Amino acid sequence: MQEVSNLSNIELHAPEIVFFDLETNVPKKVGQGFCVLEFGAIVVSAHKLSEIESYTTLIKPKDLSVVSVKPSRSDGITREAVKNAPCFEDVAERIFGILNGRVWAGHNIQRFDCVRIKEAFDGINMPAPVPIGIIDSLGVLTEKFGRRAGNMKMATLASYFGLGQQKHRSLDDVRMNLEVVKHCATVLFLESTLPNTLHNDKSKWYGSSSIMTRSRTNGKSPSPCREETSRKSPPASFSYQRTVPYTRGSLGKVAERMKGLLCKAQGQPPLQQLLKHSHSLLR
Repeated sequence: MQEVSNLSNIELHAPEIVFFDLETNVPKKVGQGFCVLEFGAIVVSAHKLSEIESYTTLIKPKDLSVVSVKPSRSDGITREAVKNAPCFEDVAERIFGILNGRVWAGHNIQRFDCVRIKEAFDGINMPAPVPIGIIDSLGVLTEKFGRRAGNMKMATLASYFGLGQQKHRSLDDVRMNLEVVKHCATVLFLESTLPNTLHNDKSKWYGSSSIMTRSRTNGKSPSPCREETSRKSPPASFSYQRTVPYTRGSLGKVAERMKGLLCKAQGQPPLQQLLKHSHSLLR
């Protein structure tokens, strides 16, 4: 009972992680800033990654003209969608309560979302929320998981793991962000258990023309075997040089020996006679 009680206390006092995402306008002229058009967040347990609460809201900017009437994306936020939404000042306290004093997490939040949040709070003369730590999945996954999925955009990572298409809406994107992190972490965990077998070494899986295969001879350890890494576009540096049992310049001599063997084999089963005398080709 004491052990269960201690685990409960640890869970109770563990910091919570808030994954959040902002959707903004795209500035179209010099001097035009970003306006937050949507805020979405989920609060998760640091130990179980279970969702504790969520919140999302559209936000009407002071100048509606910064929002496109017809956005470039079919799922983008329109002027019509935000014209009756609350202003940032109306939802600032709720956003502050979700973000302040928690670990912030998100994709590229250090360079974008964190900056936009501070700008939004400064714009209404209200103290901005402060995190106790930041987990930027863009930086973490680039360093730990690598670019095996291609570029490190959320849409690319989600596609790599078969998680569907990114919707570019705040609440959907933060849930997708958490799933991407889970999948990457699982792959890295499995690779760490069998590093020599599962580790995604770039030189082994992407840039090398050889892979290790299991040998069937005498139970010996695997031996290297050449294999083209891509049927469509092999690496520019790819080259395959076959080892031959004769030295350069001796091809003519081999041809002469072959001619002689063929003469001997006339009137006899050619394959059987060629196999019988082929050892002389290698002398």
